Amino acid sequence: MEEKSSLSPFSYIDPLVVAKLSTMLLRARFVVEGFIAGLHQSPYRGFSLEFAQHREYSPGDETRHVDWKVYGRKDKYFVKQYQEETNLKGYILLDRSASMGYRSQGISKLQYGSYLGASLAFLMLKQQDSVGLATFDERIKKYIPPRQSKGHLSLILEELENLVPSSRTGINRALQELGQYTKRRGLIILISDLLDEQEEVLKTLKYFRFKKHELIVFHLLDHTELELPFRGALWLEDMENGKRILTHPEIIREKYKRLVQEFIEAYKLSCLRSDIDYCLIDTKTPLDFALGAYLARRKMLR
Repeated sequence: MEEKSSLSPFSYIDPLVVAKLSTMLLRARFVVEGFIAGLHQSPYRGFSLEFAQHREYSPGDETRHVDWKVYGRKDKYFVKQYQEETNLKGYILLDRSASMGYRSQGISKLQYGSYLGASLAFLMLKQQDSVGLATFDERIKKYIPPRQSKGHLSLILEELENLVPSSRTGINRALQELGQYTKRRGLIILISDLLDEQEEVLKTLKYFRFKKHELIVFHLLDHTELELPFRGALWLEDMENGKRILTHPEIIREKYKRLVQEFIEAYKLSCLRSDIDYCLIDTKTPLDFALGAYLARRKMLR
């Protein structure tokens, strides 16, 4: 398939179309081009707003950064500068546990998460930010520290290209291990189905927020995990421990959907209260639509 240079704002990219592209670099570029036009200001810059110093105003500086108190004293325009404002370090943390290998049709949660991670890495490096990658199951399996170069992007994309689901989920432990590498405040992006001990996961996310990191949680679920649309007697198997149960979806569907919704709402509300961005994504959702809508909303809220 040929690479496109631009995409209509009314043409959204089916994840299956992305999966057919030949390389991860092409997939990332293809998705990013679906929404980047019109996003003139980085949605990531300026997370760590710790005041550092003043400098004289220059044409082109945003007036929202002018310190009007200083202007009142000196009758000259000065703008505030903030630490880490222009050199963000981003850490993409991608769940590669067995449950992420689930697919009802099309692509798995892990494939979707890989394309999402690749797109974010491509975008952040395009914005001249540093970005790293950590993949995990019960613990971190691969860690690529944040860097800012085209060659570094190749390392990240190669890792994402070759990912396969492995063992059980250990989000809490993986986040704790990541803490060893994040000595400086940055942006942590968690991409996972979050099928782990919810209270422990939320506790660790809140700890990173306490340490002044910015957090974005992309919660990936397959459409069938949300709706349980199956009919007739059905064996359900836990992909991480192999346990199986025989059930009839028609009988349990309403209770199942209520429990799933409670599970989602618990993450959503807890993240909201802790100033953590939470974004639920059904893996049948077009990639550029999901990512573009999220980034546009984030930019409006800043």
